[in-house]
Amino acid sequence: MPKILTAAIGSAIMNMNQANDKKRIESKVEVQTYIDRLKYAIQSGSVIVNFQKDRLIDEKRNKKHTNRYTMSLLFQDEDEVDALKRELAYLTVGEYIETVQDLRFPNKTEMRVFGKKYLKEDVYIKIRVELVSISHANGDKFIFVMSFHFSERDFNKSDFPYRKSRGESNEEN
Repeated sequence: MPKILTAAIGSAIMNMNQANDKKRIESKVEVQTYIDRLKYAIQSGSVIVNFQKDRLIDEKRNKKHTNRYTMSLLFQDEDEVDALKRELAYLTVGEYIETVQDLRFPNKTEMRVFGKKYLKEDVYIKIRVELVSISHANGDKFIFVMSFHFSERDFNKSDFPYRKSRGESNEEN
């Protein structure tokens, strides 16, 4: 089991684990702004979606918990990029889990982690959105989808800092 260092900084919690990730919980307003930027990028029509269908870590993982398996099961007859654009456009603040910075790549933007239910199972979603990217200097919007797979563990209510209680809408008023 990896060692985890946890420190409270203001109202945010930061974790550092052996994978060189720095994790924090953004404010509800920051998460909503991120989702708005994500939707803007998707609706612009000029977004580039890079989906990591196969990952090195998948070699050691049960295939059910891989991007390839999850996408092929959930969106069998669809173009993967179109399906991802649609699904990402419907993310809500209530589905936000955490923000992660990979310290091995300090010049990359942080990634946001979300969780959703599909086929009554939890799906782990980890994405990065860059509206201005050095690698895409022509101004295109760039979305990198690192993870879109069935979660290896069931989500708990405590995983979602802004999820409302059952029966209430996750949408902002």
